[in-house]
Amino acid sequence: MTSVTDGLRLAADFAPASYDDWRKLVDGVLKGAPFEKLVGKTYDGLKIEPIYRRTHDAAPVAGRPAAAPWNIMQRIDHPDAAMANAQALHDLENGANGLTLVFAGANGAYGFGLEPSAEAIEKVLDGVFIDAGIAIELQIGPQSRMAAIHIAEYVKRSGLTPAACDIRFGLDPIGACAVWGSSPYAWPEIVPAVTGAIKGLVAMGFRGPFAAADGRVIHDAGGSEVQELAFVLAAGVAYLRALEDAGVALEDTQGMIYARLAADADQFLTMAKFRALRLLWARVEQASGLAPGPILIAADTAWRMLTQRDPYVNMLRATMATFAAGLGGADSINVLPHTLALGLPDPFARRAARNTQLVLLEESNLAKVSDPAAGSGGIETLTQQLCEAAWSLFQEIEKAGGVFASLEQNLIQREVAATRAVREANIARRKQVLTGASEFPNLHEAQVAVLEAKPVALAPYGEAKFKFDALPPMRLAAPFESLRDRSDQILKDKGARPKVFLANLGTPADFTARATFAKSFFETGGIEAVEFLPSREIPSPLPSGERSTPPKSDLSDFGNNEGQTRQQPSLIAAGEGALASDRNPSPAPAPSAQERPLPMGEVKDLAAAFKASGAALACLCSSDKVYAERAAAAAKALQAAGAKHIYLAGRAGEQEASLRAAGVNDFIFAGGDALATLQQIYRLTELA
Repeated sequence: MTSVTDGLRLAADFAPASYDDWRKLVDGVLKGAPFEKLVGKTYDGLKIEPIYRRTHDAAPVAGRPAAAPWNIMQRIDHPDAAMANAQALHDLENGANGLTLVFAGANGAYGFGLEPSAEAIEKVLDGVFIDAGIAIELQIGPQSRMAAIHIAEYVKRSGLTPAACDIRFGLDPIGACAVWGSSPYAWPEIVPAVTGAIKGLVAMGFRGPFAAADGRVIHDAGGSEVQELAFVLAAGVAYLRALEDAGVALEDTQGMIYARLAADADQFLTMAKFRALRLLWARVEQASGLAPGPILIAADTAWRMLTQRDPYVNMLRATMATFAAGLGGADSINVLPHTLALGLPDPFARRAARNTQLVLLEESNLAKVSDPAAGSGGIETLTQQLCEAAWSLFQEIEKAGGVFASLEQNLIQREVAATRAVREANIARRKQVLTGASEFPNLHEAQVAVLEAKPVALAPYGEAKFKFDALPPMRLAAPFESLRDRSDQILKDKGARPKVFLANLGTPADFTARATFAKSFFETGGIEAVEFLPSREIPSPLPSGERSTPPKSDLSDFGNNEGQTRQQPSLIAAGEGALASDRNPSPAPAPSAQERPLPMGEVKDLAAAFKASGAALACLCSSDKVYAERAAAAAKALQAAGAKHIYLAGRAGEQEASLRAAGVNDFIFAGGDALATLQQIYRLTELA
C-alpha cells in the first residue's frame, strides 16, 4: 500500500548529516573542553549521552496488546466508606475504568486509606459492577490483609463469576516488611500464609494476579531505577519460588504475579525503566523454563516528587510521569492527586488526576502506537543499561539468600541509603531542582483545599521479632518545606516573615541576574527578599555642567523635589513599593581604583533603605566588576547600619579576604549548600 506522501523527499534539499559531522560542530563550540562535559549520569552511574544514533535492529518490547489503552485507575482511599463509594461511582461515570482500593496500613496509604472490614468493603463497592470490565487493584498491608479475602467473599456472595472480575489482589508481605523494617515472622513462616491465600483464591475461581512485587518501596525511599528494578525482580522471584514450593506448577504461576512501579517526571528514565522490567522478567521466565509472557505492570505516579508548596506544579509532574509510563508500556496507571501530600484530595484534585490520563489517551492518542520508543537510540541504550545493571544487583541479592535475607542483612537498605544521601545532597545544593519548592517559590500562594477525614485506626500487628533497617517513604521537597513552615509560623506569631535585604549595586544589567538568583535562593526557605533598586537618572533642566543644590535627606520629602538632577532609589518587597531616603544628587565622578568608596549619597541611601526594610540580613547583588569596585564599601555601610549577617551573591574568588574583612560573612552561589545556609539563617534570627 502506498501513501500520497511516499514521493515527498522533505530532506532532499539538505546535505546528509552524520554523527561525525555533528561531533565536529560540537567540538568547535567546546573549544578544547572535553566532550564528557556534555555527558550526564544517572544516580546509578549510567551515562546519558547528548545524542544517540538510531538503533536499526531494535524490536518493540512486548507489552499491552497493539493499540490498546492502559487502564485509567482512580485512587479510592477515603476512610468513610460512604464517601469512598460516592467517589468511586463518580470516577467511573467520568472516565475512569479502574479503581485502586487503598486500604489503611498499605504502603501507598500515606496516612489515609479504607477500613479493611467486610462491612466497609460492601459499602465501598455498592453499585460498582466489578464484573463489567472494571479493573480493581488492591493496595493492602499486614493489618489490612483480610481485605483481599473480604472482597473475594463479596464477589461470591453477590452471585458474580470470579473469573469475570479483573481483580489484582496486591498481596505483598515482602514490601510491607521492607517499609516497616521488621516482621513478626520469618520468611519460612510467611510463605505458607501467602501461598495458602493465593491457592484459596484460585480455588474460588479468581484468575489474578495475586502477589505484587512493588518497586515503589524503593522509589519512595529515595532509591534508584536500578535498585527499584532489582527489588521487583527479587520479590517476584521469591513469590515464584514460594508458589512452586507450595505445589503450584510453574506454568500456572504465570499471571499470578504482577509488578508495581513508580513513574516520575524524569521522562526518559521512566520510559526505559518500564521497558527494562518487561525484558528482565522475560529473562526470569526463560531461566525458569517458561515461555515468556508479558507481565502485568501497574504504575503509580511517584509519591516522592509531590510537593506541598506550589502543589499545582504536581499536575505537570504527574502529566510527564503518566506520559512516560504510558509510552513505556504500563498496563494501568494511577495518578496521585496533586494535593495528596497536603491531605485527602478534594473533588477538584481527583478530577484533575483523572483528566490527566483522559487527555493523554483520548486527545493525544498515546496508546495508538505500541512501544513508540523502539529504535530510539537514547531510550534503547538506557533500557539496555538498566537491564544489565539491575540484573547484576538482582544476582547480588540472590547470592545473599534472596530478597528477605537481603533485607535482614541490610544489603538493599545500604544501597538505597547511599543513593538517597547523594540525592538529598543534590537537592540541598539545588542541583536537582524542585520547581516551586527549591526553586522559584511563591511566598504568597493561596491555601489549597483538602478534605477533612479521620484516619482509620488499626490494631497492632504482632511483635517485631525480626528487625532490620526500614525503608520509609520520603518526599524530596520536605527539607525546604519545613523551612517554609517555620516562616509561616513566624509570620503568624510576629506579623512578618524573616527578611533579607538585597543590596543591588550598579545598573540593572549588573545586578539583575544575581538578584533574581538571590531572591529565589532565600525565598525557598521562607526568607522574604526586600530589594533595594539603585537610583535612576531623572533629566535635569539645568545647563550641562551645573549642579543643583542637594536637598535635605529626609524620608518625608521623597519624590517631592522636582526640577533637579536626582537619583531616586527604591525599596521593593513582594511587588510593592516602599520609601527610601534621597541621594546626594549629581555626585562627582568616582575614582577608577578597585574597591573605591561608594558615593556618600549612595552610602546613605543604602543604609537608610536597609533600616527601612526591617531586615536583619543583607545580600549584595551585582557583577564581579561592580563587586571589585563597590562591594567592600557597601558591606561596611550595611554593617554600620545594623546588618547582623551579610551575604554576597557569587563565589568569593580572589577578593574573599578583603570582602570578609569588610563585613561579608558568607557567599551564595549555584551549587552551594542552599539548605544548610537557610537553616543557618533561622538559627541567626533566633539569636538576634
